[in-house]
Amino acid sequence: MSKTRAVKFTDAEIRRQAADPVVHDLRDPRHPGLYLRFGQDRQRGSWYLVKGKAWKQIARYPELGAAAVLAELPALRQRLLRDPSAAIALGGLATVGQLLEWYGERMARDRSLSAKRKTGAKSAIACHLKPRLDDLPIRELTAPELDKLLMWPAQEVLSLSYVRQLFGLLVVAFRQAHKLGLIDSNPMAALKFVDFTKARIMPKPARLRGVHLVDVVPMLAGHFNSSPGEAMLALMMLCHGTRVGETRVARWSDISLADAEWFIPAEHTKTRTEHRLPLTAQAKALLTRYRAMQIAQGYEGIYLFPSRRGRALSEGQASAVFTRLGQGEWTSHDLRKVARTAWTDLGIDGHIGEMLLNHSLGKIASTYINTQARQQRLAALVKWHNWLDERGFKAIHNLTDAQYEDSQNPAQATNDAGCKADSNIVNGEV
Repeated sequence: MSKTRAVKFTDAEIRRQAADPVVHDLRDPRHPGLYLRFGQDRQRGSWYLVKGKAWKQIARYPELGAAAVLAELPALRQRLLRDPSAAIALGGLATVGQLLEWYGERMARDRSLSAKRKTGAKSAIACHLKPRLDDLPIRELTAPELDKLLMWPAQEVLSLSYVRQLFGLLVVAFRQAHKLGLIDSNPMAALKFVDFTKARIMPKPARLRGVHLVDVVPMLAGHFNSSPGEAMLALMMLCHGTRVGETRVARWSDISLADAEWFIPAEHTKTRTEHRLPLTAQAKALLTRYRAMQIAQGYEGIYLFPSRRGRALSEGQASAVFTRLGQGEWTSHDLRKVARTAWTDLGIDGHIGEMLLNHSLGKIASTYINTQARQQRLAALVKWHNWLDERGFKAIHNLTDAQYEDSQNPAQATNDAGCKADSNIVNGEV
């Protein structure tokens, strides 16, 4: 009996034939020259393209299944037609699903990425990209196919901004695979998001405005007595415009009352650049009161916002805090947005405001402006905290009159530097 058997190449048929020890090779009459040779364990094997007596190995099985190899076969034949001596081994990325698996694993091991970004990418790949594009051969990825399988059905059930994120992830994954030579060509290179929709992605409307703070700040004052940790998390964000991710992991060792500075390490920031925030007299008084309350409750650990296990508050726990505080009316990011809006209304310099938010500077600004502008940023925060005092903040930090007078000095010393209008020369976050 012949050791070579003619079959129709499918993964199911290959597994069925693997159970017959008599069969050594498989071929498919529809694809002359393509063979699968089983390994000794019968669970693995090698794909060959045969011409005459020359057997050229092109891939390993099951790393590349039948569908993937068949999708690449026409291109391999064309390559051999142009150059019979060309190397034709496949890199293993024949379908979009395989490419996404490779890129997902690569992101998971990338130390430069935050855990939040890794989790978001993993979810996007597993829940949206792979279910829609898993079996699509890379060489068949075209604008019409992408529109039919991903872009148009996704925009029916997902926000347009998230669909753009999915598209962006796909673009980056293909670009990296092509740079490393894992795919011969990049079908995503010529595609742009606007090719699929002309609809504008509008920013989310602000759910918290300055006029609301006359109610929010007193609410936080009341909450400070019953749940000081929750109120303090919101207050630190409101007072400094920080992100929840970098605020919840703050350590007491990052706070220097003597130097009047809150240091946020680069690994905790979204921009991966360290951030130094000057502390006003109000902020120092608030931190002093909060630390005393922690110690009185028996906590002398390293975190401003510890969890019950002694670690920093987790992302989920911080989210739950703002669910309770905001009652569905506003979120943690709304505190950052209302702070930035109020700074503009108070006449604070736009560049100083963006520096306080630790936004990435534009190329020109980052090249020519090499200063931390500490005094200007302190003056801006003094002006902001004085404004908050008029809406109930003073009742929380409990500054004495003498301390409060001292808190005015930075603004006077700089003659309101940092409070003049300026053109927008930095790039904010999306």
